[in-house]
Amino acid sequence: MTDQEMLQIYTGLVPFLAGVCGPGCEIVVHDVTDPEHSLIAIENSLSGRQVGDPLTDLSRELQEKGTYTSAAYIGNYEGKSKGRNFLSSTYFIKNEGRLIGLLCINKDMESVQNVNAALHSLLSAFNLYGAPKSEYRENLDTQMVNLLQNRVAQVIAESGVATNRLSLQEKVRIVHKLNDEGLLNVKGAVTEIAEQLSVSVPTVYRYLNKEVK
Repeated sequence: MTDQEMLQIYTGLVPFLAGVCGPGCEIVVHDVTDPEHSLIAIENSLSGRQVGDPLTDLSRELQEKGTYTSAAYIGNYEGKSKGRNFLSSTYFIKNEGRLIGLLCINKDMESVQNVNAALHSLLSAFNLYGAPKSEYRENLDTQMVNLLQNRVAQVIAESGVATNRLSLQEKVRIVHKLNDEGLLNVKGAVTEIAEQLSVSVPTVYRYLNKEVK
């Protein structure tokens, strides 16, 4: 395949990539064999460039340094044009190891930066950046919740069998024991027992109706 045939494949992708990425992304293809008129395709020209414009300073530098010999692309670096900030990426188009072109995607960061500034202002206005480091820690669960969780876990542990290896009868005995202690009358207890036994809430009630053997 000739260099021009390969470049035509990439230039054909430019409208597709522009449509997929959206109007906030500038898509460019360069032919590096003609550095003074390298730009051969462009969509969403956010930088104001047009076909026939030269290589950028970075593109020339990457070519001179041979960066393309050890990398397929470079991604997410800072770009600037006419006071606008871009997040840019460049793919190296090669033919049998030779650099013949560049496929560049430049994302306009203005809208993102505006949203970020607005979010920063909102978070600052309501002190929503999170609690500063402190020696104090607070558990917001109620004492009853902690007691319930601990007691259910304790009764399960007393069976001497790992939860995921408990037999049906062992689970039935655990539920009956907790019921005998009156824990099932505590709000949220059935849900807690179900979670710790890895069963559904209806299953816990079915265990209550089973005879302990």
